[in-house]
Amino acid sequence: MITRDDVLAAEKRITKHVRRTPLLRGGTSAAPLWLKCEFLQHTGVFKARGAFNRQLAALERGELDPAVGVVAASGGNAGLANAYAAASLGVPATVFVPENAPRVKVERLLAYNATVRQVGAEYIEAYEAAQEYVAQSGALFCHAYDQPEIAAGAGTIAEEILRDEPGVDTIVVAVGGGGLYAGLAAAASGRAKIVAVEPVTIPTLHAALEAGRPVDVSVSGIAADSLGARRVGDIAFSMASKEPPVSVLVTDEAIIAARAQLWSEYRIPAEYGAATALAALTAGAYVPQQDERVAVIICGANTDPSTLDASPRH
Repeated sequence: MITRDDVLAAEKRITKHVRRTPLLRGGTSAAPLWLKCEFLQHTGVFKARGAFNRQLAALERGELDPAVGVVAASGGNAGLANAYAAASLGVPATVFVPENAPRVKVERLLAYNATVRQVGAEYIEAYEAAQEYVAQSGALFCHAYDQPEIAAGAGTIAEEILRDEPGVDTIVVAVGGGGLYAGLAAAASGRAKIVAVEPVTIPTLHAALEAGRPVDVSVSGIAADSLGARRVGDIAFSMASKEPPVSVLVTDEAIIAARAQLWSEYRIPAEYGAATALAALTAGAYVPQQDERVAVIICGANTDPSTLDASPRH
């Protein structure tokens, strides 16, 4: 469990290392919408916030050996964030990714001087290999989503949204392992409602809420490269149990259409996982009440740009 105090501590720690991304007004005059442009964050994804918070806090406590460095397991984005943070702080990074990780993400990992190891077909296999490496090397493990400092760093996004638009009632976010959701829930508790959006093909939080505990789900679909955790994290489930979000599911077709809309209307090159949040609104999975002020987090843009104009034909 994390609290807003954890998020505020993270904000103070990382403020000189991350970008304060813009909150843009979209939608129509009758139904305004705010887009939190976190795809403009370092490495093109929100996860830089948690990565810096984790590594800086570990340095403060003497838990990160600069000679050994950090290790992460990721479908790509958490690896990018931790590799970037490590390079910025002058420590080495080793990143384990599934064999099907998008080429664009692997190339960027290498550009950040990370050692990349591709293992297995799913995140869980990369995760298990990373744990073996940690045991052998003593490197600091940076979880993709289920560590308090990772989640608290992500929660700083809600602080920015609610400072820029204090009247926002609802924050809509895509959920994979749930680190971003957990941070937002901690930061926005008592101030804004959270709508947690997942693909129907990877309903980690939705399934956990129905079962009363985190459970494994199958992983497939268009957004699996970034939302492809097999089960929701313990921190996210703890937050959801205390203050349940509005949990909705969207189809791959809805995600593809939302991504196409982000590109055609705003020229935002969202990855499928990031478009999942907007899909809740465009597909009607979540229908705001009249005068409800809604902010949608566009959380990442690590995608193949050649597919943007082709999105409607997938």
